[in-house]
Amino acid sequence: MPKAKKKDSFDPRKMKPEDVLKFEIATELGLADKVIAGGWRSLTAKESGRIGGLITKKKKELKKKEESQETGLG
Repeated sequence: MPKAKKKDSFDPRKMKPEDVLKFEIATELGLADKVIAGGWRSLTAKESGRIGGLITKKKKELKKKEESQETGLG
């Protein structure tokens, strides 16, 4: 028999630092309630991929912004 998926409830008050950005993006996509109710594992592959793609995009934007600020200061 296959194992049942363990439903990990998610508490936004006990987030790890790396989960803060992920949860912000999930909120923007309207997935916050789903994550809170069933944890990150409750998301589909498509939803998780969308979040991952947006995390990558935001990190690139932040890095670009930091580099431009460093260049402007020097």
